[in-house]
Amino acid sequence: MASLSLLVVFPFLMAYAAVRDLLTMLIPNTVSVALVVAFAAFAVGTGLGWNDVAGHLGAGAATLVVTFTLFACGFIGGGDAKLAAATALWIGFDQLADYLIVASLAGGALTLALLALRSLPLPALVAQLPFALHLHDAKTGVPYGIALSLAALMVLPETGVWARVLAG
Repeated sequence: MASLSLLVVFPFLMAYAAVRDLLTMLIPNTVSVALVVAFAAFAVGTGLGWNDVAGHLGAGAATLVVTFTLFACGFIGGGDAKLAAATALWIGFDQLADYLIVASLAGGALTLALLALRSLPLPALVAQLPFALHLHDAKTGVPYGIALSLAALMVLPETGVWARVLAG
């Protein structure tokens, strides 16, 4: 049952966060809360030890401090900060650097792609979609939840929690 959290709930929530950020430029708090609750269920269901839980909590807390500092400075959105921290809870310190590097690279590529697309006129068919118009607006930010979600799905199979599910 605990593997269900890892293999179904986590990827679903990551995909939902990415799509929701793309369409609305918002990541609901419920996504981050659901990730935390699912991790708690996973930890209990797999018998994750207190030291391991503390390490994962530390990774989430450290990420929250850094990302909320970035939010306070206006560099990222609050939803992105909370999503990154909730994801770091799952990733743990063992792959946290990889997660942050992949998210940064994916975010940079996404930003460059958006800048390039925003310099071009929208095709008539796409211009009828409200989210496309909003995303095409130069005043709109970057839906960084896409990069965070992609990085999480790429890095998670390299983590200790993933190995724990495969071993158990």
